[in-house]
Amino acid sequence: MDIQNLLEKSAQHHSHLCPRQVLGVRIGLAGMAALGLGANRGSKRLLVILESDGCFADGVIAATDCTVGHRTLRVEDYGKVAATFVDTKTGRTVRVVPTLDIRQQAIVCCPEESRHYFAQMQAYQVMPDEQLVSVTEVELFTSVERMVSRPGVRVNCASCGEDIINEREVVVDGQPLCRSCAGQSYYHLPVEIPAFLLGEHVE
Repeated sequence: MDIQNLLEKSAQHHSHLCPRQVLGVRIGLAGMAALGLGANRGSKRLLVILESDGCFADGVIAATDCTVGHRTLRVEDYGKVAATFVDTKTGRTVRVVPTLDIRQQAIVCCPEESRHYFAQMQAYQVMPDEQLVSVTEVELFTSVERMVSRPGVRVNCASCGEDIINEREVVVDGQPLCRSCAGQSYYHLPVEIPAFLLGEHVE
């Protein structure tokens, strides 16, 4: 298996190469192979859902050419080196993860390398798929159609007035709300404490 071009591609984006990038490339290739898909080359047929960001993500992106900008890549941050691959044409979905003893396997694979980091870097490039990864058929809780949505769909939040695209609004009492106004926000606005409560003299 010659994956050097993909590893170089990942390293260029990441500024260096590390074991998790190698895993990302291998998992990306394994996911496409499990679905019977060849090189992606910008097609929107493949949707990838990553379970972490960082080095691993760069490897998967290099292998699959899926990106957030093309809406073919999503991150559900579970803090796991794992990815789910969806064939949007057939609906077939597989989740690919490293085998549970992958680090120990890498040391066995490269006994001449005493440094675990470099043993993993080397081993992950040459280990066969069946030793490196586990592939499982899964079903999505949210349909592909709902995830991808439709182009050109836009509404305004009935509370804050901001645009909501990709059918991500939440309808409350018949009114479209953004997730923030519906109480599902990942942020909050800072509370401004009146000066007199801080003991400051106000003219």
